[in-house]
Amino acid sequence: MSIDLLVHGGDVLTVDDAGTVVRDGAVAVHDGEILAVGPAADLKARYTADEEIDAHGCLVLPGLVNAHTHLAMTLLRGRADDVTLQGFLERVLKWEAELLSPKNVAAAVRLAVAESVRAGVTSALDMYWFHEAAEQVARQAGWRLHTGPTFMDVPQPPDGMAYEDRLEWARRDLAARSRRPGGRPVLFAHSAYTLSPGQLTEVFALAREFGALVHIHAAENAAEVATVEVRHGKRPVELLDSLGLLGPDVLLAHAVDLTGPEIAALARTGTSVAHCPVSNLKLGCGIAPVARLLGAGVTVGLGTDGAVSSNSLDVLGAVRQAALVHKAGGDPTAVGAEQAVRMATIEGARALGLGEHLGSLEAGKRADLIVLDLDAPHLRPAHDPWSTLAYAAHSADVRDTVVDGRVLMRDRALTTLDERAVIDDLAALI
Repeated sequence: MSIDLLVHGGDVLTVDDAGTVVRDGAVAVHDGEILAVGPAADLKARYTADEEIDAHGCLVLPGLVNAHTHLAMTLLRGRADDVTLQGFLERVLKWEAELLSPKNVAAAVRLAVAESVRAGVTSALDMYWFHEAAEQVARQAGWRLHTGPTFMDVPQPPDGMAYEDRLEWARRDLAARSRRPGGRPVLFAHSAYTLSPGQLTEVFALAREFGALVHIHAAENAAEVATVEVRHGKRPVELLDSLGLLGPDVLLAHAVDLTGPEIAALARTGTSVAHCPVSNLKLGCGIAPVARLLGAGVTVGLGTDGAVSSNSLDVLGAVRQAALVHKAGGDPTAVGAEQAVRMATIEGARALGLGEHLGSLEAGKRADLIVLDLDAPHLRPAHDPWSTLAYAAHSADVRDTVVDGRVLMRDRALTTLDERAVIDDLAALI
């Protein structure tokens, strides 16, 4: 049978439920879909490929999923360091009002996509202004972007649109979207401190009308929780629960400052969490209770947050941080290597409601995968792939990146973006 792509010769970490590793394995891809995963000898005998990737000496695994980010914040990287979350927000909101436009967002997202492809990140959930410009950039690069309208009722929003006009605009956006495999509509409600309970209810109702995922910042630090409690009489997660807004179609960003009953509410309603350990540490927000969330059965994915609060879109770096920081309490088993890798792959996909399409290398899923080069001193010997990824590997070790069956990076060279032009274009804006 003739197919589009055959990746063969490396060890394939499928990240399926059994944690299957196929030594000297292969992945067969056609029309953007994984047809088969198995021993390289078997698949090479069954298929003739138009394109091949020789992965000998490498580890093949699902593409990484960035479950919470603000891609165009690459425009402001390094401009709000060593401040609290509230100090960060004061600076960034002012700069966004002054600097953001569709053109600037496009240039900043183009840089973010290049950075992400290099780091083995094959899809991201991106909450930001001018999402149409971001989508166009991602589409041109062949990269998987999950985005949509953002609701944030602040003075002088960068797009100049009043909240009253935003609902109808978002309705038109959702109605015009065509569903493609590996994607779903998304609405972003920034937070319970930038939207009133009535506005939150309206936004969530609109999302549910179209079967969209709702993504919202919640309980990022103690000061945010106190602000919402003073303003509305309830903590952020308590407020969302009291309004009937939690559910399997909701993904919370951060969820650092949680009580036991709030964790129980997330588990009861099937609400997911995007854990951003690097951003949380850098802003002094604290450490999210991930071990308790996992113990309660809450789905937890991994995010980088924006390149202002974390300075990087390196999901593999977030894997390492997630595997290490939760051990600080004295329990080295709190979040293990395998769990951390799963949070960056299949659990991230499940948090987005896309676990049937993304996050593992299995027949019938979309062909988002990466090839990590193991031929380096810091990666040898490679006794265990989970350990290698969580504790030893770096984003620079990613050699090849494939999204929807299309090779976006081969032998560390980007194929759909002119990297020099991308960097120069953003430098010209700065």
